[in-house]
Amino acid sequence: MCGVTGIFAPGRDAARLAFFALYALQHRGQESAGIAASDGVSLRSHKAMGLVGAIFDESMLADLSGHIAVGHTRYSTSGSSIVVSAQPLLERSDLGDFAFAHNGNLTNTEELRRRLSPAVTFDAGSDSEVLAKLLVEEKGTLTERIERVLERARGAYSVVLCTRDELYAFRDPWGVRPLALGAFDEGGFIVASESCALGTVGARFVREIEPGEIVRIDANGIESRRSARKPERPALCMFEYIYFARPDSEFGGRAVYLARYAMGRALAQEHPVDADVVMAVPDSAVPAGIGYAAESGLPYIEGLIKNRYIGRTFISPDQPMRARGVQLKFNPLVENLRDRRIIVVDDSIVRGTTTPRIVALLREAGAREVHLRISSPPILHPCYLGVDMATYAELIAANATVDEIRAHTGADSLGYLSLDALVVAAGRPREEMCLGCLTGAYPSVPAGVGIRAPAGQN
Repeated sequence: MCGVTGIFAPGRDAARLAFFALYALQHRGQESAGIAASDGVSLRSHKAMGLVGAIFDESMLADLSGHIAVGHTRYSTSGSSIVVSAQPLLERSDLGDFAFAHNGNLTNTEELRRRLSPAVTFDAGSDSEVLAKLLVEEKGTLTERIERVLERARGAYSVVLCTRDELYAFRDPWGVRPLALGAFDEGGFIVASESCALGTVGARFVREIEPGEIVRIDANGIESRRSARKPERPALCMFEYIYFARPDSEFGGRAVYLARYAMGRALAQEHPVDADVVMAVPDSAVPAGIGYAAESGLPYIEGLIKNRYIGRTFISPDQPMRARGVQLKFNPLVENLRDRRIIVVDDSIVRGTTTPRIVALLREAGAREVHLRISSPPILHPCYLGVDMATYAELIAANATVDEIRAHTGADSLGYLSLDALVVAAGRPREEMCLGCLTGAYPSVPAGVGIRAPAGQN
């Protein structure tokens, strides 16, 4: 779940705008970040491991002068967590140099790699680099090359790239990963993974870039065209609504906050319980927790205080970091918890490693009862399209019943939101979303992958 942005802003410092846009997208990736910029003559870049604010300073941004820029903040699903895998990637082609930034995950990487000439060398070997090398080796204009990539590449890819004088953005024909287009009142455009990044840099939201669409921006303005490939059904990842997107972003004209609030209300209707108060696990579950409290008529409280300087544990690069992060991340608010029956709303249970620690933390703080309510259905299948959703062996809901999961977490009761209620809350037709991790029905999966029925959920 990387974050990407592209800026074309004549007369302005595009790298600085990209820096603040990446700050707004930092929740989408915490391993590395980078910015490439052009002044119309030369293309320069800087990238490193770490968070956006720790990588760039005034002198580095000054070296990235120019009115065109692309930026990336990384969460790895393909390729190692090392600096050579950081983006944007800089590529050299017969059309000139370009900088390339990708959010998503390809499902036919090896097939695409075989299309490349044996002389091609790789620095990182990620699916992003394979996609970029394909553009180098294709013939024709850059737009024509992108069209051919759209015909061949399978999986999820929202991409921004810039040459010395142009900005491009394109999205896979399913639209699995989001991509928003904004405009500056004083002239110029911005593309970003989420609409929340647009207001941060003073741009207004124009629209979402459509699945299979190619956008080209230069000094003459903006040009859009669709791939010749037959359009696929839209399939925006449902996990954007559940967890990944910032609540102030919007998809399809509906704010993520309102979708999560509606999830909480529906959860209270489906799984009421006799309790004293409602709380949520910060931060992504807070709107659902507020919605649950509103529907149930119970008071909403803060039960856990979050250390704002600890990253999102779900996207830590490995399990030991994830486990340690939970211990560092929350402090219980004992005065709100002692001797109370608590309803705890969380957005999901994936591996089942974090939730038992949270339940134990609340009990140690004096909670008399802990009732877990999850504002998504059970995660039953791995994700092949850019979310770190483990394997079947690691997914707890694929191998245990709801009551077994409840016992594992140590909660007094456990209730999941139904799939139908989730779809209604998102405000998007079921056929226009990817629900693969919930149903096993994916818009695109690797060849040879078999989807099995989860144990314990029949």
